[in-house]
Amino acid sequence: MPEHARTPASAAVAQLSVKDVTKSYGTRTVLDRVSFTIRPGEKAAVIGENGSGKSTLLRLLAAAEAPDAGEITVSFPGGTGHLAQTLDLDPDRTVRDAVDLALAELRAMERRLRTAEARLGGATQDELTAYGELLTAYEERGGYEADHRVDTAMHGLGLAGITRDRTVGSLSGGERSRLALACVLAASPELLLLDEPTNHLDASAVRWLEEFLRAHRGTVVAVTHDRGFLERIAGTILEVDRDARTVHRYGDGWLGYRAAKAAARRRAEQAYADWLQAVTRTEELVGAAGQRLATTGKDPRQGFGKHRRSHEAKLGGQVRAARERLADLRRNPVAAPPEPLRFTASVPPPGGGVPADRPLAELDGVAVGERLRLEGLLVIEPGQRLLVTGENGAGKTTLLRVLAGDLEPDAGEVHRPARIGYLAQELPARSTRLPLLAAFAAGRPGLPEEYAEQLLALGLFREHDLHVPVAALSAGQQRRLQIASLVTRPADLLVLDEPTNHVALDLVEDLEAALAAYPGAVVAVSHDRGFRERFPGERLELRGGRRYGPRIGRR
Repeated sequence: MPEHARTPASAAVAQLSVKDVTKSYGTRTVLDRVSFTIRPGEKAAVIGENGSGKSTLLRLLAAAEAPDAGEITVSFPGGTGHLAQTLDLDPDRTVRDAVDLALAELRAMERRLRTAEARLGGATQDELTAYGELLTAYEERGGYEADHRVDTAMHGLGLAGITRDRTVGSLSGGERSRLALACVLAASPELLLLDEPTNHLDASAVRWLEEFLRAHRGTVVAVTHDRGFLERIAGTILEVDRDARTVHRYGDGWLGYRAAKAAARRRAEQAYADWLQAVTRTEELVGAAGQRLATTGKDPRQGFGKHRRSHEAKLGGQVRAARERLADLRRNPVAAPPEPLRFTASVPPPGGGVPADRPLAELDGVAVGERLRLEGLLVIEPGQRLLVTGENGAGKTTLLRVLAGDLEPDAGEVHRPARIGYLAQELPARSTRLPLLAAFAAGRPGLPEEYAEQLLALGLFREHDLHVPVAALSAGQQRRLQIASLVTRPADLLVLDEPTNHVALDLVEDLEAALAAYPGAVVAVSHDRGFRERFPGERLELRGGRRYGPRIGRR
């Protein structure tokens, strides 16, 4: 057998197992001798720090990548559907093309059925048997309901107004993500491999997806940072450990995982404390025994001759035993529990460019095509907090882009401060090949090395990450780079479009704490339920590009 393999299994048996799988990119090992199994029908969530290898694991299960070593067995009679975190949809193709691609297997089965049906009049017994088996397989996969499922999924995910003739390139980033998810779900595969499925979903779409997955009779493996999704869907947690480069399996859902992690942390802390105490105690014994041995012969009470030599031998044995014990402890150290990556810096205060008694930004009669039409004046005051809400496609991202200066309106006037920190919803379409540190330092005076300490002090990256090309970083790590740039440059206004996308759970809490301490103004859009619930300040609702709710302005 080759060093690595994707092992076939009986077509009648659903299986998912990973055995001793290793995966590296260049000299960087992401997964090292990973083993676990998922039972048919399980709902498993994959979690872990950004860059730990969660998306890599999902691509391996989907056969989009091959392991360097080990065996992966994935066999589901009802097929496999994979939703990748980064989408590969040709912008010039239509929504219909995307649907047909997702349903390609069912479409092929349907063509074979039509061909077989045309020959039934003169079919042999073997051909009739083959036709019956194909028809049964098509019905079991729900082939006749496939297009209805597409319409249902698109409606549930907020795409009811998108026609099949629309080009993919005419859709927003969020609409493209939801289209890809709708296509995967509509294909009705037995195994669903979903990478961040709740990104770009509003509250109603998330509820629809959760109900869909709870009713799904097959197996689900989903990478997610959505705590509500974890609590409602996952019965099994697979944690990708970035430090150990392995995967730990936990039962009893999210609450069981949290309890198990807390207990393991306490055990690790106690083991480390016991080791430190043993080292300190043994060092003291070595020192004390050595001191007694050094003073032997100076004390007349120790006697002479054979008695003294016996006493010296005893002390010498104690010293040797203590030193050997100390050497053994140092050869076999107990590692301190690794500290999770933390967002330790506070967001910088405003640069003082705008007086506190004057408006910070104003949007007057702004319009962008049919996507955004703000009647009257929208004013952002210094220190204000504003959460922009609305259904998908309501114009939220368009409004933030105009406010941040990333998009000029077709009509209306915009006045904004010179210092704006903008966190876009989407990652750059093409990531730079610059190393991480060089990309962070770009546009700043001096050499990149001068900014290493500043970047590492944020707690977002480790030292060995600094020279990795940005294009080789995970989506989560690229998001961390965006956040690092955001918090280290002075700004009077932060414009945040889905700030929790691609961000690990613990980092979301740290980001919220940093924003709470920031004295400047914040305008944000977020589909994260927890972020919205804890966000202070006013709400501005958009519907079809127009604003509803309290009017915000001075006129």
